[in-house]
Amino acid sequence: MATDTPQYPEYQRDTVRLKIPPLLLTVFCAALMTALSWALPQFDLSIPAKNIIAISFAVVGAAICGMGVASFRRMQTTMNPGRPDQSSSLVMNGIYRVSRNPMYLGFVLLLIAWGVYLAHALAVLLVPPTFVVYLNRYQIAPEEEALGQLFGEEFVSYKSIVGRWL
Repeated sequence: MATDTPQYPEYQRDTVRLKIPPLLLTVFCAALMTALSWALPQFDLSIPAKNIIAISFAVVGAAICGMGVASFRRMQTTMNPGRPDQSSSLVMNGIYRVSRNPMYLGFVLLLIAWGVYLAHALAVLLVPPTFVVYLNRYQIAPEEEALGQLFGEEFVSYKSIVGRWL
């Protein structure tokens, strides 16, 4: 029976639903954190050495992101998070020996750095965990489904060795 609705594997349906690229989502979350700190000053924190702590998180987060990008470039595969089905190789070297999602991990660390810099409880305790939950469901799960279909047992084995975040 013919149908006008194309049939997609589950990961392609989820991939199509990915509306916000992770980098843009990170910027949106940082803006939300700023808005929270302005709108709800009663949740401000006193964090000794906040600038040193924030810079430390930011440097580590940016370095992890950079290592993830470098690994993808070395393997000459797509970095397009909206099209994991176009991956030409499974990246398992470099920082990918420690985390399956180092770029996303780096984004979380950057958000934590921003929250510490803002010294705002809700910015630190609410937004980064929500970001992680959102990425797990709407970004990482579809990516993993696509990679599983593309790379089969090699990806299953990799998943059993390296954690999603750490």
